[in-house]
Amino acid sequence: MKKEIYLPDIIGKGYKKFWEFKGRFRVCKGSRASKKSKTTALNFIFRIMKYKDANLLVVRKTYATLKDSCFTELIWAIERLGVSKFWEIKLAPLELKYLPTGQKIYFRGLDDPLKITSITTKKGYLCWLWIEEAYEIEREEDFEILQESIRGAIPKGLFKQITITFNPWNENHWLKKRFFDISDNDDILAMTTNYLINEWLDEADIKMFEDMKKNNPRRYLVAGLGEWGISEGLVYENFEKSDFDVDKIKKQENIKAIFGLDFGYTNDPSALFCGFVDKENKIIYVYDEMYEKGLTNFALYERIVKKGYSKEVIVADCSEPKSIEELRELGLHRIRPCKKGRDSVINGIQKIQNYKILINSKCINFFDEISNYTWDKDEAGKAINRPIDKFNHLLDSMRYAMLCIDDERFSFE
Repeated sequence: MKKEIYLPDIIGKGYKKFWEFKGRFRVCKGSRASKKSKTTALNFIFRIMKYKDANLLVVRKTYATLKDSCFTELIWAIERLGVSKFWEIKLAPLELKYLPTGQKIYFRGLDDPLKITSITTKKGYLCWLWIEEAYEIEREEDFEILQESIRGAIPKGLFKQITITFNPWNENHWLKKRFFDISDNDDILAMTTNYLINEWLDEADIKMFEDMKKNNPRRYLVAGLGEWGISEGLVYENFEKSDFDVDKIKKQENIKAIFGLDFGYTNDPSALFCGFVDKENKIIYVYDEMYEKGLTNFALYERIVKKGYSKEVIVADCSEPKSIEELRELGLHRIRPCKKGRDSVINGIQKIQNYKILINSKCINFFDEISNYTWDKDEAGKAINRPIDKFNHLLDSMRYAMLCIDDERFSFE
């Protein structure tokens, strides 16, 4: 006996174009509660059952995160469509099989790229790819490798497509330039969705977003409306751009100038943090920076002299004593090694979190780092009490200086 269902009642509103689009790239960034993952899961279960020769590959950065995300969403979609008796669920490895035809949904992680490129289908063609939380793919080159898994001729009636879903991320991510900063490309559907198209939210859900809009407007733009940015996981949320008058700040009482230096060379930049601290009002003013790769110690010294900071107390990364000594011999007589010890990173972060950070608009590298500096995650995708080891050169420099402002051995006068 056939069971008839009315799809709009199951899917809801807001995704008509997404559901019908058959071009090469179907890209959706969305806020929390925007239905993007559930809609994608429903769409793929429907498609597999409609197109008898199609198979799907589902990918995330790490394989371990798939079971509690895409795999679970697809099982939910099977149950919501009322077609559970037609599907076989396999846990080791993760796999879904449509029993009437033998079509499959495969799951892979970028942490094992060979398993992605070696997929062969026994039934039909691997013509669809779903990349969930695509912002986790930091290099566009890795995305190109994924594209290669969807290749080869397919019969008439099928179509090849890559579906990309993710929570909105920093506007400097390659996803924005690749898919959202272009126009008039019939092969790309790039759309943004948010909670306002989710008709199944209750009053408590709506109130949560309305409270967020009122109390945390920056978070609301991302988590509520799906605009570019980072909504959660940031190490520092206590910052904003501010075109403050440097000369006026310098003349205020209780203001202390602080400088921090992180060494780099080939892969990482040498980074000089320049700021003022108002300890009484708990404010850090970020007013200048230096951020450059390939600098020898002599070139680094020249840059600091040119900026006019050669006579300042500069707290540098203590892991490079030779560089500190060379800079001192060159003329930076007040350079000092920072203090490091057990939990010094967390202690420094916690100290800075008690301050408001105002960033001068010319400090573009500092703003870029602090907008991307997040807590690290374990293999299951859960946040841990350790920051990522990137986007941290100027932030480490700030931390070196801030950890020393109360130490009598460091005189910033």
